[in-house]
Amino acid sequence: MNKPDIVVIGSCNTDLTIRSDRLPAPGETVLGGNFNQVPGGKGANQAVAAARAGARVSLVAKIGRDVFGQTMLRRLRQEGIRVNHVSRTSTPSGVALILIDRIGENLISVASGANLELNSADVKAAEPAFKKSRCVLTQLEIPLEAVNQAAKMAVERSIPFMLNPAPATRLPRSLLCHINYLTPNQMELEILTGVCARDQSGVENAAARLQERGPCHVLVTCGRRGVYWRHGSGGKWFRTPRVKAVDSVAAGDCFAGVFAMAIARGEPLEVAVEFGVSAAAISVTRPGAQPSLPTRAEIRKFRRQKLAI
Repeated sequence: MNKPDIVVIGSCNTDLTIRSDRLPAPGETVLGGNFNQVPGGKGANQAVAAARAGARVSLVAKIGRDVFGQTMLRRLRQEGIRVNHVSRTSTPSGVALILIDRIGENLISVASGANLELNSADVKAAEPAFKKSRCVLTQLEIPLEAVNQAAKMAVERSIPFMLNPAPATRLPRSLLCHINYLTPNQMELEILTGVCARDQSGVENAAARLQERGPCHVLVTCGRRGVYWRHGSGGKWFRTPRVKAVDSVAAGDCFAGVFAMAIARGEPLEVAVEFGVSAAAISVTRPGAQPSLPTRAEIRKFRRQKLAI
């Protein structure tokens, strides 16, 4: 298989996870079950998702000179991800505390650490990785300075630029107009637009508003409801295959990374969305962030099985 080149600019965190029957209310203590420590961070998650799905990935990131950073670097190399542009600093590596209930819903709090030191100079230094890239993917767990620089370099080289706007914040039109593919979830869509997106019509209305501000394509990930694609004057829903979810952590990252791989391979957008939706459906049936991300063979097998039903 021809592996397309992708550049991912983003965060690297270590996820510290506790599972329990339900999520605690403010001020409440809930006794949990097993504790688990796994690699995460939206940048690293999306890089691993794309690599397992068949892309050749270069990651631009910043980690600490600590045990979390060392472990992250080793695992990224094991995934075949190019880490030439993952730099290290004396600031501690990013850490995420994650609580998960019995149906897979979660609460997450992140100490960004070294991720907040990633800057435009770091992205500029990764220019060699952009030369062969067929998609540039980033998120908002890093400073907007780095995101803007990535967009600028992608536009200058006519490379499709994709932004997963998480955690969500209002974005300037100067950035929105450079985005080829914007992939918010429902909550992020509401924050980006100020429009209620709790039901199907709300999602469609908010996505139309957002797309008018500049992004060429808006793809809203809506959990069990599926993905809503908005482009031009129309839109389309892609339904999620029915699965038994145990953990929704990194499902959006899985979709983003796999979708980016498919776009970089030159797949039609609808095929890329369906491939990403299938991958995300697999990921929610498994615990953890990166451990849940499927391989290309698993995605293709899953799609064949669902089409046969």
